[in-house]
Amino acid sequence: MRVPLGPDYEPTEHEEFMGPRQLEFFRRRLLEWKADLLREAGTTLNHLTQGNLQQPDLADRASLETDHQIELRTRDRERKLISKIDEALDRIENGSYGYCEETDEPIALRRLMARPIATLSLEAQERHERLERTHRDD
Repeated sequence: MRVPLGPDYEPTEHEEFMGPRQLEFFRRRLLEWKADLLREAGTTLNHLTQGNLQQPDLADRASLETDHQIELRTRDRERKLISKIDEALDRIENGSYGYCEETDEPIALRRLMARPIATLSLEAQERHERLERTHRDD
């Protein structure tokens, strides 16, 4: 069941955490983000298929190839992001969205607004990053 939201609705701390209105807000936000990424991917694919790498000048050709590589790397990152968006949508459906995977504590609304695919609270994320730095320095 989808909950109607006004165009100016934003989640607040004064309402039920991950209640129907908040879940619907984040579901819509994630779906819009995914649609934008898919639209951009289509544009890139169209651009890459129209690009002509048969440039007579080697410098022009090398520049075009570099541009294509950058675009492909960007699209690969976005493909991974779409996967994370899909996982967040699954969490909305199963009722675990908005809760830290490590502590089961609520993730702050401000963090979810900034990064709707977040799976860790800020404290858990910082702890995770500190551990990564420590192991990387070994």
